[in-house]
Amino acid sequence: MVYTRKDVSRLTASEKRRFVNALLALKRRGEYDEFVRMHIDHYVSDGEGGLRAAHMAPSFLPWHRRFLLDLERALRRVDSSVTVPYWDWTRQRSATSVPWTKDLLGGNGRRSDHRVTTGPFAHATGNWPIKENVTDGVFLTRDLGRASNPIELPTAAELEGALRDPVYDTSPWDSTSTRGFRNKLEGWGSGRGSAAWRNHNRVHRWVGGNMVGGASVNDPVFWLHHAFVDLQWTRWQQRHRDARYLPAQPPRFGDPQRDRVVARHEDLPPWGVTPAQLEDVSGIYRYA
Repeated sequence: MVYTRKDVSRLTASEKRRFVNALLALKRRGEYDEFVRMHIDHYVSDGEGGLRAAHMAPSFLPWHRRFLLDLERALRRVDSSVTVPYWDWTRQRSATSVPWTKDLLGGNGRRSDHRVTTGPFAHATGNWPIKENVTDGVFLTRDLGRASNPIELPTAAELEGALRDPVYDTSPWDSTSTRGFRNKLEGWGSGRGSAAWRNHNRVHRWVGGNMVGGASVNDPVFWLHHAFVDLQWTRWQQRHRDARYLPAQPPRFGDPQRDRVVARHEDLPPWGVTPAQLEDVSGIYRYA
């Protein structure tokens, strides 16, 4: 049966409680930390060698679609009524709006060390110790809006700039691609501040704390953010009906991107699934 992902601002009190409780159950079982480790392991940048499947590459969207599905399936094994809500950061734009409430994700980190002290994921509750990380931090941190050097969340107009592009991705298939929907949404730009981080990337920077870097999964808002990013891929597909994932074929021998990006019918690690197989998920879930 097809299930529905809802806007987080429309969740009932019961839906919020069930979502939080399912996340906490996965954390207690150790399953949640496996997702953090997987994301760290697949955070490969342009400057590193080897295959880039999760970031700075065409497969950014299908990789995170499958990653999100795996988390959602784990949550639904705990409570079959739970789905991952999405956070529309073009509308819910303040540090006190949903999802930053005590009954959901908790609020901003404190000024001294950015430690989150409210909500079910605050360190003091004992429910959310950080065990997998790229630093030695053991508590959840946030710096919403970056008080010391403020930035704004992306606007609807900036998001529309990505959705308008009719081509999925273009050579050189990395963070320097200036054309194509994928990088305009993923958000690798040039310059400094907001110009360097667009759409998806700027949201990570705006949240700050654990959301910056490969261990960003430690903040549960990661999933709400990526559900909204996934929704944008769905909207892009609906707008550009004939467009497909690119590249269709692997880069040729001699191309610097050979063996560094995933083509449409190649397997995405760590799963035996291709980007082509993840283009249509209408039989699994829909967005409300």
